[in-house]
Amino acid sequence: QVQLVESGGGLVQAGGSLRLSCAASGRTFTSYVMGWFRQAPGKERDFVAAISRRGVNTNYADFVKGRFTISRDNAKNMVYLQMNSLLPEDTAVYYCAGRVSSVVTAGPHEYDYWGQGTQGTVSS
Repeated sequence: QVQLVESGGGLVQAGGSLRLSCAASGRTFTSYVMGWFRQAPGKERDFVAAISRRGVNTNYADFVKGRFTISRDNAKNMVYLQMNSLLPEDTAVYYCAGRVSSVVTAGPHEYDYWGQGTQGTVSS
């Protein structure tokens, strides 16, 4: 089992950047595919990005390609989401999630563990 704690959210102007971090507990971090999801008020939870267990493969939602980068540091049990060129529509609660699998996937229901989320707000 793994516990996930996100940090790094905040308020930023459009065009700015935020770097989200997710700290994972436990000794089996490399067993997990890690993902980032987001949920805006009144909307469903959407896939943002995911990364394979060794960090070799990544997958991104179309609306963040070229702007966001997911990465992980297995020595520190950390996963990151660098968000650049932010837009007001990127405003959401961002969640870190872990999946006990070798397959990078985008479905929220396929992830086993979730953090509490961190708010990212982009002003126009």
